[in-house]
Amino acid sequence: MPKSRSQLDVSLAVTFIREGDQFVAYSPALDLSTVGATLDEAKKRFTEALDIFIEETTKNRTLTDVLIDLGWQQSNSNWVPPMIVAHDSEVMKIPLLA
Repeated sequence: MPKSRSQLDVSLAVTFIREGDQFVAYSPALDLSTVGATLDEAKKRFTEALDIFIEETTKNRTLTDVLIDLGWQQSNSNWVPPMIVAHDSEVMKIPLLA
């Protein structure tokens, strides 16, 4: 009989940015990003990258250390990602190169 695995459902913030003809998917809570030619492809690739991240850190027994380093908090048997508390735009003066 296969070994049973427990899992935790976590709401993970992922930002999607269009850069030229590419779409970037980025999650600050895991400092994980990927790109795709379309928004759907970026979403799919992010899911694949997340699966690889979890698989590798679990295999190497470093998942707990990595999550702590990224600011996650463990509460009982649950993990809570760092929370985005604001998203704002700032006006910046950028000098133009001659």
